[in-house]
Amino acid sequence: MKPVNQSKALFKGAFILTLSGLITKILSAFYRIPFQNIVGDVGFYIYQQVYPFYAIAIVLTTTGFPVVISKLYAERKEKGDNERNKLLLFGSFIYLQLFGFVCFLILYLGAEKIALWMKDPKLAILLKVVSFVYLTFPLVSILRGFYQGNGDMVPTALSQVGEQTVRVLTIILLAFLFTHRGYSLYLVGGGAMFGSITGSLISALILFTFLRIRKEWKQVSSVKKIAHIPLTELSWIFKEMTFHGLTICISGMLMIFIQMADSLNLYSLLVSSGFGKDMAKNLKGIFDRGQPLIQLGTVAATSMSLSLVPLISSGRLKEKPDFLHHKIQVAIKISIVIGLGASAGLWAIIGPTNTMLFENENGSSVLGVLGFMILFSSIISTLTAIMQGLGNLLFPAICIAVAFPIKYGLNVVLVPFIGTMGAAISTILTLTVVSLLLGIKFKKIVPIPLFTVLYLRTVIIATIAMVLFLKSYLFVTDFIISGLGFERICAAFQALSAVLFGSFLFLLIVIKGGVFLAEELALFPLGSKLIYLLPRKKRS
Repeated sequence: MKPVNQSKALFKGAFILTLSGLITKILSAFYRIPFQNIVGDVGFYIYQQVYPFYAIAIVLTTTGFPVVISKLYAERKEKGDNERNKLLLFGSFIYLQLFGFVCFLILYLGAEKIALWMKDPKLAILLKVVSFVYLTFPLVSILRGFYQGNGDMVPTALSQVGEQTVRVLTIILLAFLFTHRGYSLYLVGGGAMFGSITGSLISALILFTFLRIRKEWKQVSSVKKIAHIPLTELSWIFKEMTFHGLTICISGMLMIFIQMADSLNLYSLLVSSGFGKDMAKNLKGIFDRGQPLIQLGTVAATSMSLSLVPLISSGRLKEKPDFLHHKIQVAIKISIVIGLGASAGLWAIIGPTNTMLFENENGSSVLGVLGFMILFSSIISTLTAIMQGLGNLLFPAICIAVAFPIKYGLNVVLVPFIGTMGAAISTILTLTVVSLLLGIKFKKIVPIPLFTVLYLRTVIIATIAMVLFLKSYLFVTDFIISGLGFERICAAFQALSAVLFGSFLFLLIVIKGGVFLAEELALFPLGSKLIYLLPRKKRS
């Protein structure tokens, strides 16, 4: 019975972390909409220029180092080696504290140079504010790793949700207050970045509260006779944190690398191409409207496919290759279907969606192209997670790391000719290259057919039918509501009703076309209802 209980605990823990991750990602996407409405496109540009530097710290404290620490801690705990676990936590803390301090110094002391690289010296103060997050992330990472290593995901989950909630509230509140008092948009941006500090402090406070209430401080306190710790033991910990920790961290930074490249050269390229500084800031702010749309779409596209990863990474399933291969196929099928449906659907209705969320249609054509990031990022995230589950950590990290220089270079080539549309196209081309590299390697690791001709044909037909319907629907509703006024309310009606009707049509064609089996549909929200859309003979 023990293995069964361990299995239940594993999936319960994975579910808790998945749920908390979903909540934090939704919060992270949604707050940008009211924030942009408060500060405008230039204020949004200021915030988004610095955001990638904060996002890196978030990845370090969630998907990278805590995972490695928890894995090593759990292995030693099984052997009953408590002293070596204390040594593990101590060594990891020393490593992360040094790493965090170096990151802080680079960002704080180099803020002026980075801001000059971006061709906007006023951003330096925002970079200095963000740099302080790197002083708090080591402690948060250690405590999350400790609790996850004990199989207790609740402290980590609550700290993640608490951190994001306090951060979002700080951003919206300070943005409203500072804007209302007529402060500089750069000062407003600095206030928004202060939310990163309040969020990280709350996260640490939540974790410390668990330590105090449960009286677990002795389990994480330093080992005795620290002076006698063998250097070989510490060097081994440092190697694990460097190779495994950083590898996993890099694998979770795809979108950050893309945003970082845009932060570093898109504005400067627009200015050098002849746009005035104010116009270039406005254009970059409009371009950045795509981030919440893409983030929400990616969450929807990957949440179901990634729910299968714990099954794929379970060592027991390696003894059942057919079952393992089926789960891999389902995960990839789901990521493509939902990713393509979300991308194409967003492209079709980007005009009213843009107006509904951001007050006007500015930049809709660029945002429509950017929407296809949902498809590629969903595929990349799924392939990366599966490959990591199968024990291949290095190659996905390398593929995602090369996204930055590719994106940066393509911006240099395309932006001077076609402006922000060039940045959007360079993003899609970059993600295409990464997808191809991962796909080629993946086929060598798992040499199975991922989908059939029938699958591809049905999905393409469903996509074309949905896009044609949505364009026709917008044309008809435009004719009906034109002249009524209340532009934003009408746009919201169009966008929301189009999502409802378009997604239903898309799923209807996909399901009727036999893309998914009955047990695969059970993974979808309302899956028990969707099964009734299958032909009768395929429902069982």
